[in-house]
Amino acid sequence: MASCQEAKENETTSTSNQQESDSTQQELVDERVVKSILTAEEQAEMTPQEIIGRLKKGNENFMNNNLTQRDHSEQRRKAMIGQFPKAIVLSCVDSRVPVEDVFDLGIGDIFVARVAGNIENEAIVGSMEFATAVAGSKVVIVMGHTACGAVKSTIDNVDARSMNMNSLADLMEEIRPAIEGVETSGEKSSKNTEFTNEVITKNAMRTVKNIKDASPTMAKMEDEGKIAIVSAIYDMETGKVSFNKD
Repeated sequence: MASCQEAKENETTSTSNQQESDSTQQELVDERVVKSILTAEEQAEMTPQEIIGRLKKGNENFMNNNLTQRDHSEQRRKAMIGQFPKAIVLSCVDSRVPVEDVFDLGIGDIFVARVAGNIENEAIVGSMEFATAVAGSKVVIVMGHTACGAVKSTIDNVDARSMNMNSLADLMEEIRPAIEGVETSGEKSSKNTEFTNEVITKNAMRTVKNIKDASPTMAKMEDEGKIAIVSAIYDMETGKVSFNKD
């Protein structure tokens, strides 16, 4: 009987220890889950270059499949009070470019604008002015990507107007100047990957210039060191974001 009683006590102790261990493990997991959102104070303290550095680190997490765990429900509730994003990213509409994940970011961290070929227009520039001059974001990123369908179609002179897609044709005309001046020893077609990638890079850099020309306010803010307006390219194969030297 004593032996049986001891076995039950040992079993109870073992169960209790396991529960304590599980509880401790859960607490450690909970501590690693991000529940907070960016505050006005945190936004104000960061410099443009510091933000770019953090985005690069987040991109490393994405490439290494080590994304930060987040409690989106809690972040969503806290974000109801207000938003203080650190940056605005102009990306292509391509579904294979998950902007927040690419930089390992969550709710309230960045503004995201999308348009095929990541070109600027009046509405996009206005949104960027709101993000920077009004909402306090300190970095504007024009992010192109490899294998961009809009750029490839423009290179190959796809006749969108003959297919009754005049708006798409107009968009492609905005991309076309990026092709000019890009030299290649091979054919000037989307089958030439090196040529295409150079056009994609030039297109993103050209968009940066156009944004500065279209917004004296943001151009002045950059001259004063308050914001940075940069271009970058997302590599679809590796997941790496490379910032261009504009």
